[in-house]
Amino acid sequence: MNTEKTISPISGYIALFLFLALVGGAIFSFITYHPVIGAICCFTGFILVLPGLLINNPNQSKVLTLFGNYVGTIKEDGFFWVNPFTVKKMVSLKARNLNGQQIKVNDKLGNPIEIAAVIVWQVKDTAKAIFEVDDYIQYINIQSEAAVRHLANMFPYDNFEDEEANITLKDGAEKVSAMLEAELNERLLRAGIDVIEARLSHLAYATEIAGAMLQRQQATAVVSARKQIVEGAVGMVEMALARLSEKNIVELDEERKAAMVSNLLVVLCGDKNVSPVVNTGTLYH
Repeated sequence: MNTEKTISPISGYIALFLFLALVGGAIFSFITYHPVIGAICCFTGFILVLPGLLINNPNQSKVLTLFGNYVGTIKEDGFFWVNPFTVKKMVSLKARNLNGQQIKVNDKLGNPIEIAAVIVWQVKDTAKAIFEVDDYIQYINIQSEAAVRHLANMFPYDNFEDEEANITLKDGAEKVSAMLEAELNERLLRAGIDVIEARLSHLAYATEIAGAMLQRQQATAVVSARKQIVEGAVGMVEMALARLSEKNIVELDEERKAAMVSNLLVVLCGDKNVSPVVNTGTLYH
């Protein structure tokens, strides 16, 4: 396996000065009728010196190979001269975003969901990126999709069906992102890629079950709200009966208490405003 080897080549300004000197020498030789010397100067300058000049911009690198052998990588920005017979491949060292496409996959419980992720990545080992995989950008795309699919299969979308689930795709954003980042770093290590950040950018139920899941969520919310209303209403009824008994305002037998509890629960738990009914008789007739 090739590992990155950073090199510091000769300054390009020295080589440029030598090239200009050779050009001047060639011109002088042709003027003074020394064509052989002039030809040698031209060959040296245009074949051996000039093709070796290169410019490396900030956050870029040049991977050099000579006759099939890896020579090294230039990461320092500037103007340099290298062996003119080396093959130079530019590799960007800048951080880049991968906005993954929405894919349909089943979660842990088998529910079809739509999921996508945004990944921030950067080339760390240029030798691995060039020599260990055929196309490192395509490799990143394929491995990222595989990692997202695997992550979706590990956890349920939510805990409606699996109440014991500690991590869900919907609510465990930080833990899910950390696990996705770790898996991507493991998968992309061969290509010399470092994943800086990975987060889910889209998460939803698939279209064919989205309506049913929305109704289930609404029903769960209604049941939860009703439960809280009933608990509050029972507490208020208990408090009312206790205060009436404590203040000796009225003596209520069991039947009157039952009627009072029924009326209070209807008022407190009803969806609409209750219209009062005045009873001019007694409870018994």
